[in-house]
Amino acid sequence: MTTATLELAATSTEVLRWIAALAGGIFIAGALVWAVQFGMRVRDKESPRPTPEEQTHLPDGGAVHEIREVREPDEVPHGEGGERLLPHELHAASSRRSEDQHRKRWDPGHSGSFGGGGIGHR
Repeated sequence: MTTATLELAATSTEVLRWIAALAGGIFIAGALVWAVQFGMRVRDKESPRPTPEEQTHLPDGGAVHEIREVREPDEVPHGEGGERLLPHELHAASSRRSEDQHRKRWDPGHSGSFGGGGIGHR
């Protein structure tokens, strides 16, 4: 091969690389344009956003805060003859406020639960 042939081969390879890069860029740009148009079509099909009047508002008294209190458990009732009641046969769950409002704590130096990582013995 002559020097001119090698130079022509190198030049044509470089031109092919530029053409491939250009084609890849055009493909990616087209894919992005398609994705944006697809997203706009999907968004147009969605229900409209709520107006400010339709948004939820704070009550007149301000924000509602969490109330923590200790409750007494309600015993699970038994059916006639002591048989187990099914969930639809139970009355609504209820409980009453406990006299002692101090939370029960585990003994210091003890694990407090199975596998809790503490010493766990007395």
